[in-house]
Amino acid sequence: MPPARPPAIPTSVLDDAVTRITRWDFEPGAATGHHTHGLGYVVVPLTDCHFLIEDASGERRVTARAGEAYRRDAGVEHNVINGGDQPMSFIEIEYK
Repeated sequence: MPPARPPAIPTSVLDDAVTRITRWDFEPGAATGHHTHGLGYVVVPLTDCHFLIEDASGERRVTARAGEAYRRDAGVEHNVINGGDQPMSFIEIEYK
């Protein structure tokens, strides 16, 4: 079994009737843990992000540059890991 990864740190920015906004901070190697998104969401990288994504299809690396927002539908299942050698951060906006 691989060693446990340090956890990514979520900070609640806003949680109201319309949206849930969370800031995620990752040290190198930190991970969210496997999870399923119950809501659609938008991610806005605050730093360049070197994602290592683990999902049902295996592992893949994805780079998102600071400010390059992207959207995903509800139902995404994955573990998000900082696959780079620098801290990374992004804002996740879930819409209810």
